[in-house]
Amino acid sequence: MFTALTPGAGLLHSPHHYQAAVRGEWDLDWTGWWGEEPPYHAPVFVLAHRPRASVPMKGGTTFHFVTDGIEAALARAREAAGDRDVAIAGGAHTVNRYLAAGLIDELRLHLAPVVLGAGERLFAEVGDLGLELVDQSGTDLVTHLTYRVSR
Repeated sequence: MFTALTPGAGLLHSPHHYQAAVRGEWDLDWTGWWGEEPPYHAPVFVLAHRPRASVPMKGGTTFHFVTDGIEAALARAREAAGDRDVAIAGGAHTVNRYLAAGLIDELRLHLAPVVLGAGERLFAEVGDLGLELVDQSGTDLVTHLTYRVSR
């Protein structure tokens, strides 16, 4: 999982620390693997190619589908969050788009010793990035890395 946080961000993997999120593509028939109450407890703005009505769920999560680009999704998430944190979560494609646009200034990577065999590359076509390691922790099963991103 790749986690990228916007200015002043807290922890994405602890849903109580952020107030809005942005995530990648959505299957129109799918409402999540969490059951009726997703872990976000905040508005989630989903990057989509086609319009779709918002999907309210229990616990304060509502999925809003944004068709006019990553900047619009981030603007809506920032507006919903007010002075609280906004997290950008998704696979390499979503994170790479935000990195390439210069919209991420803290990046959290969660690395597990599992080889999947294929997939998209993180940092593909994002330009020159400066990554300063600001925190690291882990176990035998996962390593958590936090970087400050600069250009």
